[in-house]
Amino acid sequence: MLVESRGDRIFNIINHFLLIIITLIVIYPLVFVLSASFSDPQAVLRGEMFLWPKGINLHSYEKIFQNKDILRGYTNTLVYTSVGTLINLVMTILAAYPLSRKDFIGRNAFMALFVFTMFFSGGLIPTYMLIKNLGMLNTFWVMIIPNAVSIWNIIIMRTFFQQSIPNELHEAATIDGCSNIQTLTRIILPLSMPIIAVTILFYAVGHWNAFFNAMLYLSDKNKFPLQLILREILIQGQTNDMVKMSTESAIKQQREVEGIKYAVLVVANIPVLLLYPFLQRYFVKGVMIGAIKG
Repeated sequence: MLVESRGDRIFNIINHFLLIIITLIVIYPLVFVLSASFSDPQAVLRGEMFLWPKGINLHSYEKIFQNKDILRGYTNTLVYTSVGTLINLVMTILAAYPLSRKDFIGRNAFMALFVFTMFFSGGLIPTYMLIKNLGMLNTFWVMIIPNAVSIWNIIIMRTFFQQSIPNELHEAATIDGCSNIQTLTRIILPLSMPIIAVTILFYAVGHWNAFFNAMLYLSDKNKFPLQLILREILIQGQTNDMVKMSTESAIKQQREVEGIKYAVLVVANIPVLLLYPFLQRYFVKGVMIGAIKG
């Protein structure tokens, strides 16, 4: 039985204290936004609400789900995220696996070309002209194809394949008559769920938060993602379209706008928050890989 020294106990107490403080700092804004979305906007504006909702009010959520632009943007973002993440994952795996194989001739040259693109790009205007010449302006694919793969994620996945998958497995699969595709699908991928989960999360969050490409390449409002709709609401002040200006006072309008802002933030972040619990067990596995030897 191990006995903690006095120094170890002091270290653990300080460590736990700091972790609790950091956790509270991170959690409080999330709880505040959630509570504010259910609270009376007047109480929020007056600073009367600190942590828990005050004066339960669902009027802001009613306004959101009555707004067709938000619902359409929500649907578009779900489609962009689902299709985009699937394409991202497939292309990342197909690039990372060959680059991780020592018997792949020229892998260092290909890797150098990939890394080169991380430091040098064609620039915004040439990229826009390329997408225009490809006929992708104002189309569904303009939100998918330009960001179809991330070199950084390829490097991460390639490193995982190299460090966590023994070369003996490749040799055993070859002896058993497996092709490269069979080795990848039947042996490598089932053992690589931690890195696949991490990659899915990275790509999905990136697609969910994407709005810059939509600003550049989309002009049809029916194709706008949710984040671009939120930008119009939160930054450009278009919440006035959701409030009856002719029948309500300016003060009441300000209250409704404030409530709508908090409610929109909650609705926009729910899918991403729900994604993590399903992937958490793979993160735990990823941390434990290589922890026990022998």
